[in-house]
Amino acid sequence: MKIYTRGGDKGKSSLYNGERRSKADAVFCALGDTDELAAALGIASEFCAEDESLLRSQITWIQCRLLDIGSAIATPLTSTEDERKRKLTAFDPAEITRLENWIDEMEQGLPPLTNFVLYSGGRCSTFLHLARTVCRRAERSTTPLVHAGDTPDTVLQYLNRLSDYLFVAARHVAYAEGKPETAYSKGDTFLVAKPRKTL
Repeated sequence: MKIYTRGGDKGKSSLYNGERRSKADAVFCALGDTDELAAALGIASEFCAEDESLLRSQITWIQCRLLDIGSAIATPLTSTEDERKRKLTAFDPAEITRLENWIDEMEQGLPPLTNFVLYSGGRCSTFLHLARTVCRRAERSTTPLVHAGDTPDTVLQYLNRLSDYLFVAARHVAYAEGKPETAYSKGDTFLVAKPRKTL
């Protein structure tokens, strides 16, 4: 099977429900943002330290869930009559709770945040921060689809919680690797005090 089909050469592509839409449609914009987010997470994972196997496995799980989100986005509820496809692409709300549990676990080992933190703390941490900004964009592009009734609200809730997870994960990695974060200051730049490394 060839990778190219020429089916999109005129600027249209197909959704999971069989609809043909312009590639500039809001659905494809949201799909592109979630795809970019998964790629950004892949880069962050590659820069994680070898002893961060738990975080790597969490990132892999999240990348899989982003594919699930893509399936939900590509199956607009207002125009999909096939009940089997609607059920197949429904997004499990339990995944939101899973993220919250991961956040709580990582936060236990972090000191309270007393300053705005700049994107820093080593390569893995910085790429996780970058992924968070892409996640926020994916959230913004998905919001109109949810409000229109095309995408389940659980998708929006998950993306919102995922941005929180990525912020905490970035801080977790910085502290675990013993790499200081740079804090915001109106005057001189200064570093956030880091606790003793405990791995």
